[in-house]
Amino acid sequence: MHGLGDVGFFDRIAPLYDRVMPPADGDALAAGLRHATRPIDRLLDIGGGTGRAAAALTGPEITVVDASLGMASRARTHRRQEAVAGDAGRLPVRDGSVDAAVIVDAFHHLPDQAAALDEAARVIAPGGALVIREFDPTHPLGRALVAAEHAIGMASRFRSPADLAAALADCEFDPRIVDRGFGYTVVGVRE
Repeated sequence: MHGLGDVGFFDRIAPLYDRVMPPADGDALAAGLRHATRPIDRLLDIGGGTGRAAAALTGPEITVVDASLGMASRARTHRRQEAVAGDAGRLPVRDGSVDAAVIVDAFHHLPDQAAALDEAARVIAPGGALVIREFDPTHPLGRALVAAEHAIGMASRFRSPADLAAALADCEFDPRIVDRGFGYTVVGVRE
């Protein structure tokens, strides 16, 4: 209904997004990033929309990558984040050129999740980390979120923490489930 990866929906709601979404959990993201075995100087916020997760982090140089032109524009103009339009399945970044990446509340919207994980593995240097914050579809609130997103026509595909950790292992990441609940964090360290 909304287009590839729900991009059309996010283009339409970009002006309102930051008014209705709570800030990203910077503590959870920082805890995940601490699993990296290399210094984190350069980080990608994949599917980063308006830069909500980037705004919750301090330290590294951060680039927001989002397929929605409206969301990427908001990251640039309202949050003053470096932002580029790009597909998570074909990141506009050189091999091994970043130390870490985050995907916050967006992985379930990606139309080709396997390609996104492969691309993250390609661009993250050895010892770097991929931190994914998602919603657990087996949690009662997660089941409600799945139903709500499908009711409005989104093509969302949610994964449990164990399933996402297994997918990271398949892409040569060393996975760890950092926390659980309605919102959970899985980290993959690039081998």
